[in-house]
Amino acid sequence: MKLVSNYRDNNVLRGSFIQLASDIFGLDFTNWHEKGYWGSRYIPFSFTDGGRVIANVSVNELELIIAGKSLKALQIGTVMTHPDYRHRGLSASLMNHVLAEYEGKYDYVYLFANDSVLDFYPKFGFERVEEHQFSTIIPSNTDRAGLRKLEIPADLKQIEKIVYGRAPVSQAFATANSGGITMYHILNVFPDHLYYAEKEDAIVIFTEENGQVQLYDVISTSPVNITNILPAGEVVFHYTPDYKDLDFRSFPFKRDGELFVKIGIGQEFPRFFKHPLTSEA
Repeated sequence: MKLVSNYRDNNVLRGSFIQLASDIFGLDFTNWHEKGYWGSRYIPFSFTDGGRVIANVSVNELELIIAGKSLKALQIGTVMTHPDYRHRGLSASLMNHVLAEYEGKYDYVYLFANDSVLDFYPKFGFERVEEHQFSTIIPSNTDRAGLRKLEIPADLKQIEKIVYGRAPVSQAFATANSGGITMYHILNVFPDHLYYAEKEDAIVIFTEENGQVQLYDVISTSPVNITNILPAGEVVFHYTPDYKDLDFRSFPFKRDGELFVKIGIGQEFPRFFKHPLTSEA
């Protein structure tokens, strides 16, 4: 058994990793990699046996924007073990290795855990953190610009340019340098819900049902006025909004699983925030 990392360009190991992620989580990283979105900030740490990936803990190196300040963060994901190798402590060994590798280099380490492993992460110093979701009422606006539906692959180059040049969606709480994760969501989660607001030069990801908008992201290279984009009515945000001219209602957010955070010395975590869904790994 061997511990390996940074093997993005190794066809055999990468293929084995992609297969394990598909078998365990139903995730398909093939298209994401082929289009160049598996960047240097996504690093798998894996155990291999006979050249096959049998356990993994991946890290995403990014920044958290909290109250306008950029802080180094590490988001952990794709924690998985092949069924034939479970109950051997492989995930714990990989987690310890990752935490030792990055010790003192990041202000926060965090992850999204499913309900089956909620007792696992506190062993490594992670704490559960409650998120809050926000909603508002968008007033009627006669200056509202039309939205053009974006299509993949026809509009992919335009999408890439905006995603990789984006400004943080919020100065209250957001992520930066997370374009690879966002492109995964665009390709695999929201390909049918992408719109372009030409007036704001922004990609808007949302769904609408019964007069309520679920707003997943607004991707732009500069701040936007969302009242010029969205239809009038109730909007529920899947990120932390900080638009100055709107009043927001907040309420506890219940996800499938929990958010766990390991907070660096001297750092704090905000009380009222929602991690952007499109940068969750």
